[in-house]
Amino acid sequence: MTRTTVRLPDDLLRRAKLKASAEGRSLTALIEEGLRRVLSERVPAGRDKRALPPVSTATGGLMPGIDLNETAALQELEDRDYAGRLK
Repeated sequence: MTRTTVRLPDDLLRRAKLKASAEGRSLTALIEEGLRRVLSERVPAGRDKRALPPVSTATGGLMPGIDLNETAALQELEDRDYAGRLK
């Protein structure tokens, strides 16, 4: 058997120790069971392929006066658009 170090959030480790103790087994046995369960799960059908985002077919490019390198101006346009929708 190999030893390893695992970093866990304090709360998760505390809960795991309590559960292992309540069941009368070691923390190692609890972690081992959890890993075996996760590794034995089958991937649901259709989830094994990567889903690609849709590709735009729009033409025309950017609106006149928009510079993608000018982020402050882009934020201002977005703020104006948002404010216009609030009316």
